[in-house]
This record gives sequence, C-alpha cells and structure tokens, in this order.
Amino acid sequence: MISESIAEAARILAKSKFSIALTGAGISADSGIPTFRGRGGLWSRYRAEELATPEAFARNPVLVWEWYKWRMEIVFNAKPNPGHYALAELEKLGVLKCVITQNVDGLHQLAGSKNVIEMHGSIRRVRCVSCGYREILREPPKSIPPLCPRCGSLLRPDVVWFGEPIPREALEKAFRLAEEADVILVVGTSGKVMPAALIPHVVKSRGGLVIEVNVEESDITPIADIFIRSRASEALPKLVNEVKRLLGMGQ
Repeated sequence: MISESIAEAARILAKSKFSIALTGAGISADSGIPTFRGRGGLWSRYRAEELATPEAFARNPVLVWEWYKWRMEIVFNAKPNPGHYALAELEKLGVLKCVITQNVDGLHQLAGSKNVIEMHGSIRRVRCVSCGYREILREPPKSIPPLCPRCGSLLRPDVVWFGEPIPREALEKAFRLAEEADVILVVGTSGKVMPAALIPHVVKSRGGLVIEVNVEESDITPIADIFIRSRASEALPKLVNEVKRLLGMGQ
C-alpha cells in the first residue's frame, strides 16, 4: 500500500503536461553526503558561510581548499540513491522535463538524468580565477591549492559561493521552465536559499501545482498542494511505480 499523498501526487504527475523538479541537499543525504547545514563532522567548527566565499578564498585559499578536498572525497565516493534514480526514470517516461538542482555533487547525472540545471555549479569541476580555464575532475586534487596549467593562477571549485551570482544561463533557463511548468516536484530543500527558493512560487503563481517531498516542513510547505513527509529515497521510487501503473507501463 502507498500513502494517499503519494497516490495523489502520482495522479497529478501522470496527467501533467510539463513537470519539473527542484532538488536540494536532502535528496543526496541517503548517498552519505551531509546536508549543507548539517551538524557534526570534521568541519563542524566552521560555518559554510565563512568558508564558501570569495573573501575566504582570497584570505586563505589553502584552508578553503582543505575543506573542499574533504567534501570532494565524500562526493567522489558517493553513489546515486533510489531517489536520484527515480527522478531519472520519470525523465525517461517523459513525465519530468528537467531537474533544477541546488546540489553540486553531480549525482543526478550519474543516475541518468539528462536535462539537469546546476544552479550552484559542480564540485566535480575547477576553474581558474584569472583566465577562465575549466577542468572536470575525476578525483580530488592531490596538492592544494591546485594551480592553472594554462596561466599558473589559482584554481577554485567551479561552484557558486555566498555573495556570488547564479550563472546567468542557468538562472534564466530555470525560471523560463518554471513559467512553463504545470507541476513542480520539490525534493529535499529548505526553501531558504535564493533565488532557487523562488522557483516553486513562480510555478504556483502561474496556476501550477507544487508537490513537496521532505523529511520535515520547509519554507516551501505553505504553498505545497501535496506534502509527502518522507526521505526522498523511500518516497520517490514508490511515486514512480505508481506513475508507471497509471500510465499503463506496469512496474
């Protein structure tokens, strides 16, 4: 048996013409990646807001890189969980048109999602602070801080730090899709980080429906038409199976 909230969410998704998803750290928690605002761990004495800034990097690039190398080791050892695979399956079914993610771990792509907008960049890439050189990493850098092979300047993680703008192309595409969407599936986000947190509101303001999957209520919950209180890795596979049943595709 599935819950009534999952059943109703499946009915909405199966009937939708243009569904999108917005994901946050909660979907990757079951892959062993700590949520951004999680407590404990080696770096608990530092606040992310104090390390993930251009000012911190300019002041102490080695410290910032030590933190990112630690995070990269976690990410590079992580595997997509059933929640990631479920969203990829919804895309294959033609139900989900795009995943807009605040995560930088690249697990949606590893799970098979093709149309992914990375609002905050990717921890799997580095870029030069001077010449714009970019490189995809297969493992964390062996020496820190890493230097640009083209010009010798510092390389930095290709992520959006606090105080930096979202890449224009990603931002414009995400909001354009939100204006088209009749349903948005919001998974594992606190709804506190702007401008990504505005995306469900855009969908809602244009008459779309908001489905939220989260372990606890968030800033998105007040506008959610359906709230599924569950871990994404547990709820999303059930949701996909029910969508497939409604579409006559079995399980």
